[in-house]
Amino acid sequence: MTANQVALAYLVASVLFILALKGLSSPVTARRGNLFGIIGMAIAIATTFAITRNWVLIILAIAIGGTIGAVIARRVQMTQMPELVAAMHSLVGIAAVLIAIAAVNNPSAFGLPDPLPKGNKLELFIGTFVGAITFSGSVIAFGKLAGLGRHFRLFSSAPVVFKGQHLLNLALAIVMVGFGIAFFLGGNDTHWLPFIVMTAIAFVLGVLIIIPIGGADMPVVISMLNSYSGWAAAGIGFSLNNPMLIIAGSLVGSSGAILSYIMCKAMNRSFISVILGGFGAAEGAAAEEAGQKTVRSGSAEDAAYLISNAENVIIVPGYGLAVARAQHAVKELVDKLQGKGVNVRFAVHPVAGRMPGHMNVLLAEAEIPYDIVFEMEDINSEFINTDVVLVLGANDVVNPAARKPGSPIYGMPILEVDKARTVIVVKRSMAAGYAGLDNELFYMDKTMMVFGDAKKVVEDMVKAID
Repeated sequence: MTANQVALAYLVASVLFILALKGLSSPVTARRGNLFGIIGMAIAIATTFAITRNWVLIILAIAIGGTIGAVIARRVQMTQMPELVAAMHSLVGIAAVLIAIAAVNNPSAFGLPDPLPKGNKLELFIGTFVGAITFSGSVIAFGKLAGLGRHFRLFSSAPVVFKGQHLLNLALAIVMVGFGIAFFLGGNDTHWLPFIVMTAIAFVLGVLIIIPIGGADMPVVISMLNSYSGWAAAGIGFSLNNPMLIIAGSLVGSSGAILSYIMCKAMNRSFISVILGGFGAAEGAAAEEAGQKTVRSGSAEDAAYLISNAENVIIVPGYGLAVARAQHAVKELVDKLQGKGVNVRFAVHPVAGRMPGHMNVLLAEAEIPYDIVFEMEDINSEFINTDVVLVLGANDVVNPAARKPGSPIYGMPILEVDKARTVIVVKRSMAAGYAGLDNELFYMDKTMMVFGDAKKVVEDMVKAID
């Protein structure tokens, strides 16, 4: 292929990637967006094949990686998707670091001048440290999401903090940049030592930035790491003079940053603090006083009676629904209620679950109509006129403690379910949510707790309605 043909092919692929992002912005057009993304990536891969001679190595790498990916994709549960996303981010980060190391070691293999010009060194410096931070930070995020904290303290869902932590991070960042400058200014015979030290410090920084972040804030972390992985890819793209990698990385980086900003607003967090990894506020105590409070509990039949005799019902899905895989049972419940003339809607908090869009994906999997699924800002004003709210495994996103000064989640916008006339909460137990906070919603007079697996409870509700 000529240079013009390669540029044109990459341009077409880039346009398709942009259309894919546009399509993925809405559940209605998400499948079309995925199709655009697949076609764009196929064009990018085909173009890469056309301009390289190492077909055998590329095909072998694709076969190995594709096989591993297919096996993991078939086995992973929906509740494990956040961990999988974090793991994928780590692979992008380490790939950027390894490519940078190879480029520093043998520039001519990548079509770069030898010795490396300062411009390429700057690009490699940025791509390397962002990639290293993305890798180690994603590993910590994976461990937190997978519940590995019981085996290793660094993976605890509670913030891991120590005195002088932010000063240490600042000092390490300054030293890392210092060695990056030494790499930038040094000659070919002296640049390896500063490059290695800079990379090692970046790996350490990735760990230190993520460990002080508590479990309730992990959805924002996942989104931010997604952005980091894109910028790492873009930085390496500049070094390799690959416009496709630059564009794709920039799209991932910018879209991830925008999503992180939106989620920060949804959680009343500072965007700058997220970038610096300093927003891990101390977790609230677990529900230590729960034993001194009383709750009103009922059965699935009681819940079915209340919900089937209501005019307006709002269902709030949470992580407990995902764990129980109850989305299809919920769809059956919705069909039964709508058949009785009940107005049923869903309220989805931006950070419900363990990653952005977690609940939307579950509801779409059960083919629940998009037009009855509403975001928090669109439905919060409706709770006051709602007869019954059914909360399925959600906790922190409906916790009124967010309105109390001094609470670890103070200021976080919540679904205002406590304003409804009646609230039904389905939970396995009175255990605190991921933020480790007791929820006063459970003790209100208007609230009825139904204890049990969400899928089993909803199925029993459907039978009772019949």
